[in-house]
Amino acid sequence: MRIDPETRDLVRRALREDLGRRGDLTTLRFLPPARSYSARIVAKAEGILCGRALADEVFRRACPSARLRWRFRDGNRIRRGDVLCRIRGPRGILTAERTALNFLQHLSGIATLTDRYAARVRGTRARVYDTRKTLPGWRALAKYAVRTGGGRNHRMGLHDMVLLKDNHLTGWGLEGPGDPGIPSPAVVRRLRAFRRRHPRVPVEIEARDAAEVRLALALGADLILLDNMPRAVLRRNIRFIRERSPKTRVEVSGGVDLRSVTALARLGPDRISVGRLTHSAPALDLSLKLDP
Repeated sequence: MRIDPETRDLVRRALREDLGRRGDLTTLRFLPPARSYSARIVAKAEGILCGRALADEVFRRACPSARLRWRFRDGNRIRRGDVLCRIRGPRGILTAERTALNFLQHLSGIATLTDRYAARVRGTRARVYDTRKTLPGWRALAKYAVRTGGGRNHRMGLHDMVLLKDNHLTGWGLEGPGDPGIPSPAVVRRLRAFRRRHPRVPVEIEARDAAEVRLALALGADLILLDNMPRAVLRRNIRFIRERSPKTRVEVSGGVDLRSVTALARLGPDRISVGRLTHSAPALDLSLKLDP
Protein backbone atom coordinates (compact mmCIF):
# COMPACT_ATOMS: atom_id res chain seq x y z
CA MET A 1 0.00 0.00 0.00
CA ARG A 2 1.30 3.43 -0.95
CA ILE A 3 0.70 6.37 1.34
CA ASP A 4 -0.85 9.16 -0.72
CA PRO A 5 -1.22 12.79 0.42
CA GLU A 6 -4.77 12.24 1.70
CA THR A 7 -3.67 9.33 3.87
CA ARG A 8 -0.71 11.31 5.20
CA ASP A 9 -3.12 14.07 6.14
CA LEU A 10 -5.38 11.56 7.91
CA VAL A 11 -2.41 10.30 9.95
CA ARG A 12 -1.38 13.86 10.76
CA ARG A 13 -4.89 14.72 11.95
CA ALA A 14 -5.12 11.51 13.99
CA LEU A 15 -1.91 12.38 15.84
CA ARG A 16 -2.95 15.98 16.33
CA GLU A 17 -6.24 14.74 17.81
CA ASP A 18 -4.28 12.64 20.33
CA LEU A 19 -1.48 15.08 21.15
CA GLY A 20 -3.33 18.38 21.23
CA ARG A 21 -1.20 21.43 22.09
CA ARG A 22 0.75 19.94 25.00
CA GLY A 23 1.83 16.67 23.48
CA ASP A 24 2.14 13.32 25.27
CA LEU A 25 2.25 14.55 28.87
CA THR A 26 2.71 11.10 30.41
CA THR A 27 5.65 10.04 28.24
CA LEU A 28 7.32 13.46 28.24
CA ARG A 29 7.14 13.87 32.02
CA PHE A 30 7.73 10.35 33.26
CA LEU A 31 10.12 8.55 30.88
CA PRO A 32 13.80 9.53 30.57
CA PRO A 33 14.57 11.13 27.19
CA ALA A 34 17.99 9.54 26.63
CA ARG A 35 17.02 5.93 27.08
CA SER A 36 16.50 3.56 24.13
CA TYR A 37 13.59 1.12 24.23
CA SER A 38 12.58 -2.01 22.38
CA ALA A 39 8.97 -3.07 21.85
CA ARG A 40 6.88 -5.53 19.92
CA ILE A 41 3.43 -5.50 18.34
CA VAL A 42 1.69 -8.73 19.26
CA ALA A 43 -1.44 -10.42 17.88
CA LYS A 44 -3.96 -11.35 20.56
CA ALA A 45 -6.33 -13.00 18.07
CA GLU A 46 -6.19 -14.81 14.73
CA GLY A 47 -6.88 -12.80 11.60
CA ILE A 48 -5.53 -11.04 8.52
CA LEU A 49 -2.95 -8.29 8.97
CA CYS A 50 -3.69 -4.99 7.25
CA GLY A 51 -2.36 -1.46 7.67
CA ARG A 52 1.41 -1.83 7.99
CA ALA A 53 2.12 1.27 5.94
CA LEU A 54 -0.21 3.32 8.15
CA ALA A 55 1.64 2.22 11.28
CA ASP A 56 4.95 3.07 9.61
CA GLU A 57 3.66 6.54 8.80
CA VAL A 58 2.47 7.11 12.37
CA PHE A 59 5.91 6.21 13.74
CA ARG A 60 7.63 8.30 11.09
CA ARG A 61 5.76 11.35 12.34
CA ALA A 62 5.55 10.69 16.07
CA CYS A 63 8.89 8.96 16.64
CA PRO A 64 11.11 9.56 13.59
CA SER A 65 14.16 7.73 14.93
CA ALA A 66 12.26 4.52 15.70
CA ARG A 67 13.14 1.51 13.59
CA LEU A 68 10.41 -1.01 12.75
CA ARG A 69 11.16 -4.55 11.62
CA TRP A 70 8.02 -6.31 10.38
CA ARG A 71 7.71 -10.09 10.34
CA PHE A 72 4.41 -10.20 8.43
CA ARG A 73 2.98 -8.44 5.38
CA ASP A 74 -0.50 -7.13 4.68
CA GLY A 75 -2.69 -10.05 3.71
CA ASN A 76 -0.77 -12.58 5.82
CA ARG A 77 -2.74 -14.73 8.24
CA ILE A 78 -1.64 -14.13 11.81
CA ARG A 79 -2.30 -16.18 14.91
CA ARG A 80 -2.63 -15.35 18.57
CA GLY A 81 0.79 -14.78 20.10
CA ASP A 82 2.54 -13.89 16.83
CA VAL A 83 5.03 -11.03 17.10
CA LEU A 84 4.11 -8.92 14.10
CA CYS A 85 6.75 -6.24 14.41
CA ARG A 86 9.86 -5.40 16.48
CA ILE A 87 10.46 -1.73 17.27
CA ARG A 88 13.52 0.01 18.66
CA GLY A 89 13.77 3.69 19.46
CA PRO A 90 13.30 6.45 22.05
CA ARG A 91 10.36 7.04 24.35
CA GLY A 92 8.26 8.38 21.44
CA ILE A 93 7.38 4.73 20.72
CA LEU A 94 4.65 5.13 23.34
CA THR A 95 3.48 8.38 21.78
CA ALA A 96 2.87 6.58 18.49
CA GLU A 97 1.44 3.42 20.09
CA ARG A 98 -2.29 4.05 20.23
CA THR A 99 -2.66 5.86 16.89
CA ALA A 100 -0.69 3.14 15.09
CA LEU A 101 -2.75 0.41 16.74
CA ASN A 102 -6.01 2.19 15.89
CA PHE A 103 -5.17 2.04 12.20
CA LEU A 104 -3.87 -1.53 12.37
CA GLN A 105 -6.74 -2.93 14.43
CA HIS A 106 -9.51 -1.33 12.40
CA LEU A 107 -8.11 -2.26 8.98
CA SER A 108 -7.09 -5.76 10.09
CA GLY A 109 -10.60 -6.22 11.46
CA ILE A 110 -12.13 -5.40 8.07
CA ALA A 111 -9.66 -7.68 6.27
CA THR A 112 -10.35 -10.50 8.74
CA LEU A 113 -14.13 -10.29 8.41
CA THR A 114 -13.86 -10.10 4.61
CA ASP A 115 -11.67 -13.22 4.61
CA ARG A 116 -14.39 -15.11 6.51
CA TYR A 117 -17.05 -14.11 3.98
CA ALA A 118 -14.81 -14.91 1.02
CA ALA A 119 -14.15 -18.37 2.43
CA ARG A 120 -17.89 -19.05 2.65
CA VAL A 121 -18.46 -18.46 -1.09
CA ARG A 122 -15.40 -20.31 -2.37
CA GLY A 123 -16.28 -22.82 -5.08
CA THR A 124 -19.22 -20.75 -6.39
CA ARG A 125 -19.34 -18.10 -9.11
CA ALA A 126 -20.16 -15.42 -6.53
CA ARG A 127 -17.65 -12.91 -5.21
CA VAL A 128 -18.02 -10.81 -2.07
CA TYR A 129 -18.20 -7.04 -2.58
CA ASP A 130 -18.20 -4.11 -0.18
CA THR A 131 -20.49 -1.03 -0.24
CA ARG A 132 -20.20 2.71 0.42
CA LYS A 133 -21.07 2.20 4.10
CA THR A 134 -17.73 3.42 5.38
CA LEU A 135 -16.50 5.90 7.98
CA PRO A 136 -16.24 9.34 6.33
CA GLY A 137 -12.66 9.95 5.27
CA TRP A 138 -11.71 6.27 5.64
CA ARG A 139 -13.23 4.89 2.43
CA ALA A 140 -10.04 4.30 0.46
CA LEU A 141 -8.44 2.61 3.48
CA ALA A 142 -11.52 0.48 4.23
CA LYS A 143 -11.77 -0.67 0.62
CA TYR A 144 -8.05 -1.47 0.60
CA ALA A 145 -8.66 -3.64 3.67
CA VAL A 146 -11.52 -5.43 1.86
CA ARG A 147 -9.19 -6.25 -1.04
CA THR A 148 -6.53 -7.40 1.43
CA GLY A 149 -9.06 -9.81 2.92
CA GLY A 150 -9.95 -11.30 -0.47
CA GLY A 151 -13.05 -9.25 -1.25
CA ARG A 152 -13.76 -6.86 -4.10
CA ASN A 153 -14.73 -3.23 -4.26
CA HIS A 154 -18.06 -1.90 -5.45
CA ARG A 155 -18.02 1.70 -6.64
CA MET A 156 -15.70 4.05 -4.76
CA GLY A 157 -18.33 6.78 -4.72
CA LEU A 158 -21.22 8.36 -6.56
CA HIS A 159 -18.85 9.52 -9.29
CA ASP A 160 -17.70 6.27 -10.90
CA MET A 161 -20.88 4.29 -11.52
CA VAL A 162 -24.63 4.74 -12.01
CA LEU A 163 -26.75 2.85 -9.47
CA LEU A 164 -30.47 3.51 -9.78
CA LYS A 165 -31.87 2.45 -6.40
CA ASP A 166 -35.36 2.47 -4.89
CA ASN A 167 -35.42 6.22 -4.24
CA HIS A 168 -34.31 6.93 -7.80
CA LEU A 169 -37.01 4.62 -9.14
CA THR A 170 -39.57 6.46 -7.03
CA GLY A 171 -38.27 9.96 -7.66
CA TRP A 172 -37.64 9.60 -11.38
CA GLY A 173 -40.77 7.66 -12.33
CA LEU A 174 -38.95 5.05 -14.40
CA GLU A 175 -42.02 3.02 -15.25
CA GLY A 176 -44.34 3.83 -18.09
CA PRO A 177 -48.10 4.34 -17.73
CA GLY A 178 -49.03 0.79 -18.78
CA ASP A 179 -47.14 -2.42 -18.04
CA PRO A 180 -45.03 -1.89 -14.84
CA GLY A 181 -42.15 -3.73 -16.50
CA ILE A 182 -41.98 -1.31 -19.45
CA PRO A 183 -39.90 1.87 -19.02
CA SER A 184 -41.23 5.21 -20.14
CA PRO A 185 -39.88 6.51 -23.48
CA ALA A 186 -38.39 9.57 -21.73
CA VAL A 187 -36.30 7.36 -19.46
CA VAL A 188 -35.07 5.30 -22.40
CA ARG A 189 -33.97 8.48 -24.17
CA ARG A 190 -32.12 9.73 -21.08
CA LEU A 191 -30.31 6.46 -20.58
CA ARG A 192 -29.30 6.25 -24.23
CA ALA A 193 -27.99 9.81 -24.09
CA PHE A 194 -26.02 9.02 -20.93
CA ARG A 195 -24.45 5.92 -22.51
CA ARG A 196 -23.42 7.91 -25.60
CA ARG A 197 -21.70 10.47 -23.38
CA HIS A 198 -20.22 7.98 -20.86
CA PRO A 199 -19.86 4.65 -22.70
CA ARG A 200 -17.49 3.15 -20.13
CA VAL A 201 -19.49 3.96 -17.01
CA PRO A 202 -21.42 0.87 -15.83
CA VAL A 203 -25.13 1.17 -15.12
CA GLU A 204 -26.69 -0.89 -12.34
CA ILE A 205 -30.40 -0.92 -11.53
CA GLU A 206 -31.93 -2.16 -8.29
CA ALA A 207 -34.95 -4.46 -8.50
CA ARG A 208 -37.27 -5.31 -5.63
CA ASP A 209 -39.68 -7.57 -7.52
CA ALA A 210 -40.19 -9.34 -10.85
CA ALA A 211 -41.65 -6.25 -12.55
CA GLU A 212 -38.56 -4.22 -11.70
CA VAL A 213 -36.33 -7.03 -12.96
CA ARG A 214 -38.13 -6.81 -16.32
CA LEU A 215 -37.74 -3.03 -16.20
CA ALA A 216 -33.99 -3.29 -15.58
CA LEU A 217 -33.61 -5.77 -18.45
CA ALA A 218 -35.62 -3.52 -20.76
CA LEU A 219 -33.29 -0.62 -19.90
CA GLY A 220 -30.24 -2.73 -20.72
CA ALA A 221 -28.66 -2.61 -17.26
CA ASP A 222 -25.10 -3.90 -17.04
CA LEU A 223 -25.87 -5.15 -13.54
CA ILE A 224 -29.13 -5.88 -11.76
CA LEU A 225 -29.20 -5.58 -7.98
CA LEU A 226 -31.70 -7.96 -6.38
CA ASP A 227 -32.34 -6.38 -3.01
CA ASN A 228 -33.90 -7.97 0.08
CA MET A 229 -35.70 -10.76 -1.76
CA PRO A 230 -36.65 -14.10 -0.17
CA ARG A 231 -34.44 -16.95 -1.30
CA ALA A 232 -37.06 -18.64 -3.47
CA VAL A 233 -37.80 -15.34 -5.23
CA LEU A 234 -34.09 -14.75 -5.75
CA ARG A 235 -33.70 -18.15 -7.37
CA ARG A 236 -36.55 -17.45 -9.84
CA ASN A 237 -35.28 -14.00 -10.74
CA ILE A 238 -31.66 -15.11 -11.20
CA ARG A 239 -32.82 -17.90 -13.51
CA PHE A 240 -35.02 -15.44 -15.43
CA ILE A 241 -32.14 -12.98 -15.91
CA ARG A 242 -29.76 -15.74 -17.03
CA GLU A 243 -32.27 -16.95 -19.63
CA ARG A 244 -33.14 -13.52 -20.99
CA SER A 245 -29.74 -11.81 -20.84
CA PRO A 246 -26.76 -14.10 -20.04
CA LYS A 247 -24.26 -11.23 -20.12
CA THR A 248 -26.08 -9.18 -17.47
CA ARG A 249 -24.39 -9.56 -14.10
CA VAL A 250 -26.48 -10.22 -11.02
CA GLU A 251 -25.85 -8.79 -7.58
CA VAL A 252 -27.58 -9.84 -4.37
CA SER A 253 -27.77 -7.65 -1.27
CA GLY A 254 -29.75 -7.00 1.86
CA GLY A 255 -29.16 -8.41 5.34
CA VAL A 256 -26.36 -10.74 4.24
CA ASP A 257 -24.46 -12.33 7.13
CA LEU A 258 -22.05 -15.24 7.64
CA ARG A 259 -24.93 -17.64 8.22
CA SER A 260 -26.71 -16.84 4.95
CA VAL A 261 -23.93 -15.96 2.51
CA THR A 262 -23.14 -19.56 1.41
CA ALA A 263 -26.77 -20.35 0.61
CA LEU A 264 -27.08 -17.09 -1.33
CA ALA A 265 -23.90 -17.86 -3.29
CA ARG A 266 -25.30 -21.25 -4.33
CA LEU A 267 -28.22 -19.48 -6.05
CA GLY A 268 -25.76 -18.35 -8.72
CA PRO A 269 -25.31 -14.56 -8.47
CA ASP A 270 -22.10 -12.91 -9.66
CA ARG A 271 -21.83 -10.61 -6.66
CA ILE A 272 -22.94 -10.53 -3.06
CA SER A 273 -22.60 -7.08 -1.49
CA VAL A 274 -22.12 -6.93 2.26
CA GLY A 275 -22.34 -3.59 4.07
CA ARG A 276 -21.17 -5.01 7.38
CA LEU A 277 -17.68 -5.64 5.98
CA THR A 278 -16.93 -1.98 6.58
CA HIS A 279 -19.62 -0.67 8.91
CA SER A 280 -19.61 -3.46 11.51
CA ALA A 281 -16.25 -5.24 11.39
CA PRO A 282 -14.86 -5.73 14.91
CA ALA A 283 -11.31 -4.50 15.46
CA LEU A 284 -8.68 -7.23 15.49
CA ASP A 285 -7.11 -7.42 18.95
CA LEU A 286 -3.46 -6.28 18.77
CA SER A 287 -1.20 -4.76 21.40
CA LEU A 288 2.18 -3.07 21.75
CA LYS A 289 4.42 -4.17 24.62
CA LEU A 290 7.69 -2.66 25.78
CA ASP A 291 10.39 -5.20 26.51
CA PRO A 292 11.69 -5.18 30.09
